[in-house]
Amino acid sequence: MDLWYTESHTENVRFSIKINKHFHSETSEFQKIDFFESTEFGTFFTLDGLMMVNEKDEFVYHDMISHVPLAVNPSVKKVLVIGGGDGGTARELTRYESIERIDMVEIDEAVVRACQKYLPLTASKLEDSRVNLYFEDGVAFVKDKKDEYDLILVDSTDPIGPGEGLFTRAFYQDCFDALTKDGILVNQHESPYYQRDAIAMKKAHSKLKEIFPISKVYQFHMPTYPSGHWLFGFASKSFDPIKDIKKDEWNKFGLKTKYYNTDLHVGCFALPTYVKEMLDKNE
Repeated sequence: MDLWYTESHTENVRFSIKINKHFHSETSEFQKIDFFESTEFGTFFTLDGLMMVNEKDEFVYHDMISHVPLAVNPSVKKVLVIGGGDGGTARELTRYESIERIDMVEIDEAVVRACQKYLPLTASKLEDSRVNLYFEDGVAFVKDKKDEYDLILVDSTDPIGPGEGLFTRAFYQDCFDALTKDGILVNQHESPYYQRDAIAMKKAHSKLKEIFPISKVYQFHMPTYPSGHWLFGFASKSFDPIKDIKKDEWNKFGLKTKYYNTDLHVGCFALPTYVKEMLDKNE
């Protein structure tokens, strides 16, 4: 009998992957964690039944959350990652020898430990000496930080359950305060395609625009996320992500990437008309 993992993207749309086995399941204090093995996507894990990371396309998400801001400000020294329990974002950051400190705040330690055991592709660099793990609420963690980080990456789940507080105006204001004068914030920005995700996208963008002098949105293709059309928000105190890209400086790092490059960097900020119109409308 065939085994299938199925996720509902909307009430009328489902996404399925044929699996070889469902080999780990646990319920933490915060959510249900499941690991699967598949032929097409390799090992993948879900939280409360929603796809988080898989071995085949994780490079797309982790390239785009980390390298875009580093190409705008290659001088980043101190980074805060909020969420990112699979370790993929931290992995990409550790590739920059110039980065001195990576604080990673993940509310659910069980996610990190499971990924270290079952998904070393993404979690293998969490033991880097520059990575400091904090198992606590990212919303509370950032509250008392002032002028401390050059870059904050909000690698969050959807705005439900443990990730809900990471989409509020108060949280974005705390991030603004925690950033240095040239600080950059990149946040998981949902998708414009299905209504539920689009509502979250518009809310996040409208709040960031109120707080940061520069607030833009960029896109990438994520095959296993709802609709495949996914976004990040780029907010900054001083850097424009298009005008201020340091192509030559970033390319000198000599990083081999599978998705990101500095030509794509400029193009990913060119959004479809329907997305621009949604973002320009007030709530």
